[in-house]
Amino acid sequence: MNTENVKIVELNKENWYDCCELEVSEEQTQYMEPNAVSIAQSKFETSLKPYAIYTGDKTVGFLMYNSVPEELDGYWVYRIMVDKAFQGQGIGKAATKLMITEMAKSLNATKIVVGYHPANLNAHNLYASLGFENHGDRFGKEMAVVKQLID
Repeated sequence: MNTENVKIVELNKENWYDCCELEVSEEQTQYMEPNAVSIAQSKFETSLKPYAIYTGDKTVGFLMYNSVPEELDGYWVYRIMVDKAFQGQGIGKAATKLMITEMAKSLNATKIVVGYHPANLNAHNLYASLGFENHGDRFGKEMAVVKQLID
């Protein structure tokens, strides 16, 4: 797949339900809540910024990050998922790069943090490939990895 067609669009009345219908693979369900839960959370925690991931005009994924710094003095990524029918095509990596660029531009973020379950090898491989580093930080059952945007 040509990932040049990947874009992220703020969640809105035209795309929120499409994001609710997206699903991860069976083995990934243990690692994340349904998108509808994240969308509801964003309505009560207004610092959370939800986005739909598109390839062309098709909604294929969902992501969400916090617009205020949290633990480890960084901006946290709350969710990145690509529908099971579109996984393995580089969409998640392309969308994550776009999200990092957006966070750096709109928030002046210098440190981005993401937490995931240590057994989630897909997440581990994605974040490692994008320069996130493991410094041994743990939050409950999740490990946290960090990307410094500016030294």
